[in-house]
Amino acid sequence: MQRIIKNDQVVDETWHLLPKDVTLEELSNCDDLIVPFQLWLDHAHALKARDGGLGIWLEADEAVEDIADDLQHFQVIALNFPAFTDGRHYSSARLLRERYGYKGEIRAIGDVLRDQLFYMRRCGFDAFAIRADRDPYDALEGLKDFSVTYQPAADEPLPLFRRRQA
Repeated sequence: MQRIIKNDQVVDETWHLLPKDVTLEELSNCDDLIVPFQLWLDHAHALKARDGGLGIWLEADEAVEDIADDLQHFQVIALNFPAFTDGRHYSSARLLRERYGYKGEIRAIGDVLRDQLFYMRRCGFDAFAIRADRDPYDALEGLKDFSVTYQPAADEPLPLFRRRQA
């Protein structure tokens, strides 16, 4: 069983991240599933009628604006990083939190490494599926790399000088 970082601790993964080629007929009615964007587009009505939890995952070239009207249906939104150097979903997480007010879990999946976690959390991520060849306990320490932040972000809306004035 895969272990993920969630709420600043390493936990067992309970959701099933489905591959892009899965069909509706293959899905369990009661498991907690994170479905690919295209499956949601093709079968949203049937997926909403399931008994299990529902999440969605987006590739780096799929926009959160395309699911903005459906956010209330998702308990988890997983954003895929196809490569360590591809940072497009940093903006996606920030949009979900700040523009669309999404309160559910935003999870980083794919090529996710320790060096990214602190910055991902600042953008709105609260769960991380670390690359399989990396230690999640070591990666968890990446959330503590910096003790003070100056700029406002999704995790702290006030800049440091405003926090000091308060």
